[in-house]
Amino acid sequence: MQPHRSALILLALNAGIALAHAAPGDAGRGAGVFDSQCAECHSLKEGKNKKGPSLFASFGRKAGTVADFVYSEPMKQSGIVWTADRLAAYLASPKTVVPGGKMKLDEPINQQDIADVIAFLAIPRAH
Repeated sequence: MQPHRSALILLALNAGIALAHAAPGDAGRGAGVFDSQCAECHSLKEGKNKKGPSLFASFGRKAGTVADFVYSEPMKQSGIVWTADRLAAYLASPKTVVPGGKMKLDEPINQQDIADVIAFLAIPRAH
């Protein structure tokens, strides 16, 4: 197994364990986390990309597939399908999960904020 792949698997497992021990995600609180840490770069509106792709209906979607958004090659080739566990690992350390990707965080996100923003993103939205 490639060394970076092993690190990715360990990170995903650790993120899943941390989420399992965090309080359940609070979608209301997650809206605030999204507004303060995600909304500058991401929209929740279908087809509205910003610095980052729209996160409309992102659960279950393959990474790197939003139309009209220019992704990094590493993201397009990542093979990631966005599940709660994969998103948790990615938000905990985007550069570890997708080395060479464009995602940057101004400050680390704690595990409870990750659980909350995932709960918020999981809410179905109208087109």
